[in-house]
Amino acid sequence: MFDHQKYSQFKQVQLEDRIWPNRRITEAPTWCSVDLRDGNQALVNPMSVEKKTKMFKLLVQLGFKEIEIGFPSASQPDFDFTRKLIDDDLIPHDVTVQVLTQARKELIDRTYESLIGAKRAIVHLYNSTSAVQREQVFRISSDGILDIAKNGAKWVREASMKFPETEWIFQYSPESFTGTELNHAVTVCDAVVSEWKPEQGQKVIINLPATVEMSTPNIFADQIEYFCRHLAYRNAIIISLHTHNDRGCAVAAAELGVLAGADRIEGTLLGNGERTGNMDIVTMAMNLYSQGIDPNLDFSNIVKIIEVVEDCTEIKIAPRHPWAGELVYTAFSGSHQDAIRKSMQYHEENDQKIWNVAYLPIDPRDINRCYEAVVRINSQSGKGGVALVLERDFGIELPKWLHVSLAKVIQRAAEETGQEISSANIHALYEEYFIKVKQQWLLTDYNLKHRDKHVEAEFYINGVAVQCHGSGPLEALIQGLNKYFACSIEITQFDQHAIESGADSKAQACIELAVNGQHYSAVAIAEDTIAAAVQSVLTAFSRSFPERHRGAA
Repeated sequence: MFDHQKYSQFKQVQLEDRIWPNRRITEAPTWCSVDLRDGNQALVNPMSVEKKTKMFKLLVQLGFKEIEIGFPSASQPDFDFTRKLIDDDLIPHDVTVQVLTQARKELIDRTYESLIGAKRAIVHLYNSTSAVQREQVFRISSDGILDIAKNGAKWVREASMKFPETEWIFQYSPESFTGTELNHAVTVCDAVVSEWKPEQGQKVIINLPATVEMSTPNIFADQIEYFCRHLAYRNAIIISLHTHNDRGCAVAAAELGVLAGADRIEGTLLGNGERTGNMDIVTMAMNLYSQGIDPNLDFSNIVKIIEVVEDCTEIKIAPRHPWAGELVYTAFSGSHQDAIRKSMQYHEENDQKIWNVAYLPIDPRDINRCYEAVVRINSQSGKGGVALVLERDFGIELPKWLHVSLAKVIQRAAEETGQEISSANIHALYEEYFIKVKQQWLLTDYNLKHRDKHVEAEFYINGVAVQCHGSGPLEALIQGLNKYFACSIEITQFDQHAIESGADSKAQACIELAVNGQHYSAVAIAEDTIAAAVQSVLTAFSRSFPERHRGAA
């Protein structure tokens, strides 16, 4: 049943001197949202008038200047919604609404009836032109398709003359353009445009729909460049694209189509549409934004956009959806987490003006995301990510050598549960394994006497005085512990710094001890540097005793 031989490759376009591959996108195209028409017709439960109004207001807030609001001749709810926008004066003066109609006179007349009183509107005419539609659905010739388009264009023009108070813009779509022979598509569109006479100042949009995505994006770009070259009135026409996502390449096809000469893009927020969806305007616009190009749309509150779209469409956004998904600014991999941490620190230290952070193509804050979502910890996470969580959420800075010991503790806990480790749990494990100490190992006071290069120390550990001496306080304590417990203790790593400033300043000491060849780490915080350092030794040494549950860190 799974037989690839029933399919054939899409034919390439003979365009040896194509120029689109050498072009760059330098500015945003004109955007037209079709959420309220194409997006709405693809829903299991079409939007109510209330939800349509909510979506329309969102689109206006985002900056859309052209919005397709429905198919008023085919649906009473669409007709009523069109009237509501006009009668309630909900259309801003700089926004143009667009409505769709088939090339049938009674439907065109009904379309104009729905738009009475509009200041400006786009009447979007379409008919199917593809070979498969001609041969298998309508069973008419190419000339028959041409006549349908020409008659539709004439009826659109004639009907507009009855309502001179409205500024009319005409748009034509050869539906299933990608499945239409290019010379036939040019012939049909030239005939339509001739009826509308753009050379006399009438605004005309030719919209080329990839109603079904049938080829790789480069072939689609070739189709667009070929079409633009051969269209008779190219300089007087806006070329628009409407790509679908059957092959998962709608955004790529639209981007390459712009390189090939298109001026305008139709799509939906977050890609809702028939079958696998429409071209995702959020993705394409954010692609431009990430390249330093103003998309002329405001996606600074992506969370709000998602809330409205999910409510109106009743479709949840995938967590890995480009730019907008819940997890797209989240790193689970340890190496990724470490790179993000270091790269962000580099930006801060060097006051970087241009964003160039590892694994983060944009600053999540630009679209109302925050860094709390960047790093999450599970069994795949590394030392850098764990350290970043403590620093980000609790202000705890640890030396790099301690990251390894800490990561082992966190990874072990994640492996035991098989679940993500929350920020609070990471902090609790850090406290348990590196800070907490039994009462019997708690430094309660100390006295130091300096004699030449020698220190005589008296440490009160849980109230019990321990006398020892050495070249410094820590050396004295180590010698005392070696003597009392008949063991070999060596300091292998040590770091100390202030964690606050002013009158509230405290000292943090981090230490790693080798006790009889085994390594134990600890962190201590105290009012002064000596107390913090001494306590860190006592805490780390206490980890070497078997009664300490879970063993050494």
